[in-house]
Amino acid sequence: MQNSTALPKIIRAHVFISGRVQGVGYRYATVDTASQLGLTGWVRNLPDNRVEAVFEGAREIVDEMVRWCHSGPPAAVVKEVAVEYEEPEGLRGFEVKRAK
Repeated sequence: MQNSTALPKIIRAHVFISGRVQGVGYRYATVDTASQLGLTGWVRNLPDNRVEAVFEGAREIVDEMVRWCHSGPPAAVVKEVAVEYEEPEGLRGFEVKRAK
């Protein structure tokens, strides 16, 4: 018999977003959206004009955030979203990291 009060399994998605995603508020919209959803992780710009992000949380919430990445904020034009699933690190909070 399963315990209905068990905590949801935490997963980690490492996401790379390409397209017109820098200079359009993508990172800050990501912070706002992820924070509202209760996810932990980080987001940053990459030198090749992609955005990189890590989301940790319950599977359904992380999946919702990854779906959001396919459109991003209104000014973004997303061409591709690549997702790698990794072992969670137990991150706290959600932040913008310095560009790599």
